[in-house]
Amino acid sequence: MDIPLKKKHPVARHKRAIAGVTLLVAVVIYALVSASGPRRSRQAASRLFISVASREKFMEYIDVEGVALPRMTIKINAAEGGIVQRVVAADGLALSAGDTILLLRDPSLEREVEELRDELAKREIDYREKRVQMARKTSELKRLSLETLYKLERSNKQHALDSEEFRIGIQSKARFLVASDEHAFNRENARLLLEELKLDSLLNVLQVDLLDADIARERKRFERVRARLDNLVIVSPGPGQLSFPGLVPGERVAAGSSVGELKMIDRIKIGARVSEYYIDRISAGLPASITYQEEHFPLVVARVNPEIKERQFDVDLLFTGSLPENTRVGKNFRLRIEMDQSGEVLVIDRGAFYHSTGGRWIFKLDSDGKRAVKTPVTIGRQNPGQYEILDGLRPGDRVIVSSYEAFGDADEIIIE
Repeated sequence: MDIPLKKKHPVARHKRAIAGVTLLVAVVIYALVSASGPRRSRQAASRLFISVASREKFMEYIDVEGVALPRMTIKINAAEGGIVQRVVAADGLALSAGDTILLLRDPSLEREVEELRDELAKREIDYREKRVQMARKTSELKRLSLETLYKLERSNKQHALDSEEFRIGIQSKARFLVASDEHAFNRENARLLLEELKLDSLLNVLQVDLLDADIARERKRFERVRARLDNLVIVSPGPGQLSFPGLVPGERVAAGSSVGELKMIDRIKIGARVSEYYIDRISAGLPASITYQEEHFPLVVARVNPEIKERQFDVDLLFTGSLPENTRVGKNFRLRIEMDQSGEVLVIDRGAFYHSTGGRWIFKLDSDGKRAVKTPVTIGRQNPGQYEILDGLRPGDRVIVSSYEAFGDADEIIIE
């Protein structure tokens, strides 16, 4: 027996189609509502770094890496050539002034010194013999002078006696004239002999002086050559750390060649490389500092090399006070170079948001801290810890300064 079928309501027959249309309409309505309102992103408060805008004294500075360098490096050269006999000091050793570094040997120089020593010894023997001869001649001249004066004195007395005898008539005139002629001859002969003896004495003195000067020159010549042997012992010119080229015994070293460097570690400087962006801001005399083991060590910029290499330039800094403990050549330090200090300005903490916004805008929190919205700002100067805010914020405003990469294109941040 057939059972009559009951007709379905039209809505029941098309309920699936109606449900699909309803869902599509809901999606369209949600999209329209979403498009008409701000794009939002929900973020956990623990993942955000919040900074409060405040008015503070702004110090414009840069943080750079510095390395301890010797303030002066002295080249050590070999004054004399020779063969390395012994290496006394090792590379990197701390030396004092006069410490031996290297021993050289030059057989040809040693032979030359021996030959000059023998020649000087012979000359000194000859010199002593000539001095003895000169002394003997001087004594002889003195004896002759004394004898001549004695004879002249006797002739004068005899002439006086002859004159008296002739006056009283004891002696004839002819005999007196002969005696007078003989006295005149003796007197003139004595005068000439004394002059000759005087000239001989002067010549003798001159010859002695010439001998003294000659032997002195020979001694100086020998000392100069002998002093060259001292140059075969290469010593440290002052206190410092030795940098050695690695010479070995038996190796020949040419005269004037470099055998090492001495880094004056008692005078340390800090060398740093700075971005070319600051080339017009960094100058000699600017203050700087190092904080090491919670202690502050002030420095000053001593030299700026304007040559730019790989978009950086070199700066040398000197300590104005004590040095950090255990400062050694090659040790690295983190240092701060101060460029300017102005009055109080509005600042916020430095953060990674700058890489996403370029400093043109920032997310500012509302009064209850549950929501943050995009806010245009103008950023001025900056240092490694702060940004100067020229416009867009007021003291007390709270802003998100951490990275915005997780925010996408959101215009509003809901803080949970």
